[in-house]
Formats: sequence, structure tokens, C-alpha cells
Amino acid sequence: MEPKRILIWEQNWLGDVLFSTPFIKAIRKRYKDAHIAVIVNPASREIVKGNPRIDEIIIFDEKNEHRGIMGRIKFIMELRKKKFDTAFFMHRSCSRAIICEFAGVKNRIGYFYKKRNLMLTDIVEIPDKPLHKIEYFLNIAKHVKADIADKNMEFFVADVDKNYVKEMLERNSIREKDGYIVLNPGANWPPKRWPEENFADLAEKLIKKYNIKVVISGGEDDLAKALRIQDLTPQRLVITCGRTTLKQLGSLFERAKVIISADTGPLHLARAVGAKVIALFGPTSHDLTGPYGDGIYSIIHKNVRCKVPCYEVNCKDNRCMKAITVKDVMKEIEKFLCIDSPKAK
Repeated sequence: MEPKRILIWEQNWLGDVLFSTPFIKAIRKRYKDAHIAVIVNPASREIVKGNPRIDEIIIFDEKNEHRGIMGRIKFIMELRKKKFDTAFFMHRSCSRAIICEFAGVKNRIGYFYKKRNLMLTDIVEIPDKPLHKIEYFLNIAKHVKADIADKNMEFFVADVDKNYVKEMLERNSIREKDGYIVLNPGANWPPKRWPEENFADLAEKLIKKYNIKVVISGGEDDLAKALRIQDLTPQRLVITCGRTTLKQLGSLFERAKVIISADTGPLHLARAVGAKVIALFGPTSHDLTGPYGDGIYSIIHKNVRCKVPCYEVNCKDNRCMKAITVKDVMKEIEKFLCIDSPKAK
């Protein structure tokens, strides 16, 4: 019997939720008439908001409203009322499968993990070799005979967000017809970050050579980095850190000539809106979490004889990211830019 009410329990990280959007697309194509809901944490809501393949977004706030045993019971009761018959788990957690079992979700589908197999009704074997996250999620869709040919991520931006970005850029003397380049210096842990002095040097070279505006993107936590980068160059940079929602950030990326970023959520957001990206990879594997699917992108990674992926979050050396030079990045940018050389200074 075909499922009528499907639940997709997402991962926690923004990038992983984006990586799951081809899976959502495949499940919608497989079950055209089903009601499809996704469970996300509060921070990831914007990633799936506006996605026409999704009928319902359910927030699981395990740090606040759904914290502890009473919070879990409350969430179980909320799910039970919705009468889902099938759940797919992007998340490897055992507790999420238990919640769905107690919520009366009859069919529970996900990868085999120790102990969790007892909570699943349909087990997907973990692939023999590591796969890119997009392929890893699509493999679950393949298990239910869904078409997994489309590997492209999706992120939907509303007109209100596009208008906000247009006005913000105009206040910084960037008109709709003007080109600009976005530097995204943040990453969720320090070893993945490219040195701030490199971003400053890159910005200065871009402005001098192409007479183009350079925008620094990021959240509020990245504002201090952006200001330090600004202090390292006499050129004026446009700093948008903390001034955009994820939807607005997507619009900012859509209009850019190219985005330069390490392995972090905004990098994958840029790819999801079809922007040209240059991805700077050090301790993480671009084979597992790099740009993927159709489109124009470049990956820069230097072999410094370290194990990849490496999860030494307290690494003080950071030689894998330091090995990527400004010259390396400029070389890739020049392939992407459609700027007449006479305009360059």
C-alpha cells in the first residue's frame, strides 16, 4: 500500500538539509499525491520554507520546547495527532526513530546503525564505500524505487527577500546592473577557515584589477572577522554580516559574479541557488561534502599529507587551508568573471 502521509526527519546542519533536497524531490516524484512533511530544527526552517515539494514543516526544538522527557512526550503526542504512516530518517539518531514508533508511524525507513535497527521496519544498508552526502541521502530514496537522476539542490527565495537585498546593495552603491563578488570567511570550526589576511589580500587585488565591489557575507558571529578583514585593506568592502536572513543570503548569492567560501552552509546555499562558487577545502573531504550537481564551480584543495577528512577541531597548524594561496584563488576567479579588461585598474 502506497504511503499517504510521509514524514522526513532532517539532519541538524544547514548544509546537510540542503544536501537532502534532491532526496525530497525524488520522494515527491515517487509519491505524487502524498502529504509530505519535514521535521527540522528551528535554525534550518528557512532552508525548506517555500519548497513547493513540501506540504508541512514541523519544528523539533530539542534545546527548548521539546527538551527532556516531558518535551519528548509532548512532541510524540503532537506527531500522533498528525497520523503519519511512513517516516524517512536523514538523521542517524536512534531517539528519533523511537519517537516515531511511539507516535504511531507504522513504516520507519533509514540506514542501519547499531541498536537503531530495532526501531526501523525497513532497513537500508550503509553503502560499501563513502558517498557524497547527496548520493548518501538519495540512496535511501533508491531503496523505495524513486528516480534519483536529479542531483541538484534546491533553495527557494521570495520576491520580498530579493527586494530587500536589492535595496541593501543600492544603499552601498551597488546597482542592479553592477557586478560584485562575495567573500564568505566563516565556517563552523576554525580549521576550515581560510586566513583572514588572505581574504583581505584577495579583496584588494580584485578591486584594483577589476574595479568591482567586494561583499563580505556571514552571520552576526562573522562580523568580527569581517571587520578585521576590512582593517587589513585600505579598499572599502561591503559588509553584510548579520544583516541577512538565509533567504536574503540566497538572493545575495544569486546576483553575485562568484562566491568564494570554505566548506560551510553558505557555500552549499550558493550552489543551491545556482551561483558560481569557488570552494576552499582543507580538513574536510570535497568528495563527501563538496559542490555537487550541475552548474559552474571550482574546488581548491592542496595535498599537505594530512588525513582527509580530519576532525581535529582544535588544530593550531591549519596548514591545509594556509596552503591555498591568493594566487590560486585569483586564477580560478579569472575563469569565471565576465568583465572586460579595459575596465580594470
